[in-house]
Amino acid sequence: MSHLFPHLFEPITLGSGTIRNRIVSSGHDTVLDDHGQIGPDLVAYHEARARGGCGLIVLQVSGVHETARYTNHVLMATDDSAIPGYRAVAEAVHRHGGTIFAQLFHPGREVMDGQGGMAPRAVAPSDSPQERFKVVPEALSTAQVRDIIAGYASSAARIASSGIDGVEIVASHGYLPIQFVNPRINTRTDDYGGSPENRRRFLTEVVAGVRAAVGPDIVVGLRISGEEKTEDGLVAEEILDLIGHLDEQGALDYFSVTAGDSSTLQGAVHIVPSMQIEPGYATSLSAQVKKVTDLPVMVAGRINQPHEAEAAIAEGRTDMAIMTRAMICDPDLAEKSARDAVDEIRACIGCNQACIGHFQMGVPISCIQHPETGRELTFLPRPHVRRPRRVLVIGGGPGGLKAAAIAAEQGDDVVLCEAAPHLGGAVLLAQTLPYRAEFGGAATNLSAEAARAGAELRTSTPVTQEILAEVAPDHVIVATGAVERMPALEIADDALVIGAREYLSEQPRLPAGRILVADWKGDWIGLGIALRLAESGHPVTLATAANFAGAAIQQYTRTLLVSQALRVGVEFLSDARLVGVDEDTGYLQSTLCEIVHEVDGVAATIVSAAPRAAVPDLDFGPASVEVIGDARAPRTVEEAVYEGLVAATNLARTPTAMASA
Repeated sequence: MSHLFPHLFEPITLGSGTIRNRIVSSGHDTVLDDHGQIGPDLVAYHEARARGGCGLIVLQVSGVHETARYTNHVLMATDDSAIPGYRAVAEAVHRHGGTIFAQLFHPGREVMDGQGGMAPRAVAPSDSPQERFKVVPEALSTAQVRDIIAGYASSAARIASSGIDGVEIVASHGYLPIQFVNPRINTRTDDYGGSPENRRRFLTEVVAGVRAAVGPDIVVGLRISGEEKTEDGLVAEEILDLIGHLDEQGALDYFSVTAGDSSTLQGAVHIVPSMQIEPGYATSLSAQVKKVTDLPVMVAGRINQPHEAEAAIAEGRTDMAIMTRAMICDPDLAEKSARDAVDEIRACIGCNQACIGHFQMGVPISCIQHPETGRELTFLPRPHVRRPRRVLVIGGGPGGLKAAAIAAEQGDDVVLCEAAPHLGGAVLLAQTLPYRAEFGGAATNLSAEAARAGAELRTSTPVTQEILAEVAPDHVIVATGAVERMPALEIADDALVIGAREYLSEQPRLPAGRILVADWKGDWIGLGIALRLAESGHPVTLATAANFAGAAIQQYTRTLLVSQALRVGVEFLSDARLVGVDEDTGYLQSTLCEIVHEVDGVAATIVSAAPRAAVPDLDFGPASVEVIGDARAPRTVEEAVYEGLVAATNLARTPTAMASA
């Protein structure tokens, strides 16, 4: 039992079952399905979290009806061919003492993908349009409504027969069950619309049907947004009234509380809240739910660390803590917390880049700090070398640190040299941007992992021929990152033009007046600098060569950043590249046509341009050499860390190095 987190590791009873601790991995789409069913990749993914000590794992959504296909990779529980997959993942989780539930799902109008690239087709209580995906749904007939209700029950029975411990009905984030409840969306006039009782009827019948289908020994829960936080969404009072009604029905065993709504950008940011949002913010919603029910309550919303979860439970704001992204980043979080090894936890930084960001691109989720996530069958268990070799890693940014950590963990003798006084590379600049401070945690986590693994970490040590002679490496991993380069510009009249990296590293005092931020990529750098300057009182124009500001940033994160920039008056110009600057004017060429834009009254221009790879000019002698990350091709932290993992893993898997895993 943990001394630091006694409440977090106290078992809890849900329905007929007991969960070993209060840590939950909630339902989240992984894109690890096997043609709509559970295959080996998804089993390995969840087994890693069960092995790591997670108390309750909730599978990603399972469609209950043919009209529930909201993506082209959704799990479906509509026929018996799905049962072996559910059985396999249940057995894998049970092997490690974990509990596993499955989600029952219908999106209603919240459909992302169409068939074969065509526009999405959706069904809903009424034909109320959906803003975010630009969907106009078909209104369900009464017969179709009852068919979908039956689908919830039959899917639940099918899942329960596989050995899954419970089912969770998804009524959160504006999905079908809550669409029926919302009078601003449901304009029906039959038994499922009109009065509050009629609008609740769909969900009431779903809950009753699921309970009847699975019997008393299978846990049945409900996931619901405590507040939808969007235009025309349900507010807390309406949700609490609904929860009270469902509680009186007596068929549920718990409530899983979250926030937000999928139908608008404003509401969707709460589906996977990024680092701009306060940790544990949704516990205020779960605390309200606990006032209207005696059933156990769990809550999601930026609970990244065990002390946050412990405090929320100890203070009575929730009974269980959903820590999904925290365990995407560190599958062993629960086990480390149980033995109070908090310094070993790889903390999630809320960047959203490779988890929900990958999902929204339709590729398997992972983590920029822990690319083994989603690739368990490729990289785990870790290989070990029979004959340690001398490995020199040049560069202490994220890629170099990951390579050093993995190579040392596998048994090689590793020396990492970083020219700067501090480890972390460009991450140390990124963390200085507004609402980006947590990003520095990536450097902290990776540095600690490399040190714990036994790598020798040298700072303020540029690699020279003398260093090479001293270390005498058998293998060299070059991870020297990228350097700033300025585009070819016409600069007249001593105009003040500064590179983005120079600005972030040196923090020069800028003259009063408008600042033009010229952004090449549409990522955090240009948008972050513009936001910082505007918040400090400068009028700012952000001109980007991308289609829109923040185009390269994950959607939920971008939504919050752009809304913050709008509030402080940042002016936006898209599809425009900087070509020249004079004393008080910036000149931008449209990337679409011959038009040239002029931005007047410019006091200074900050340029975020395409960087250049930085590779040292050294004679490595007989050592084998691999170049990774931005030194190979300037990209992001994700690619650098992944290539560090691959480089070190391949090193261990060479025939001369192999030993039993």
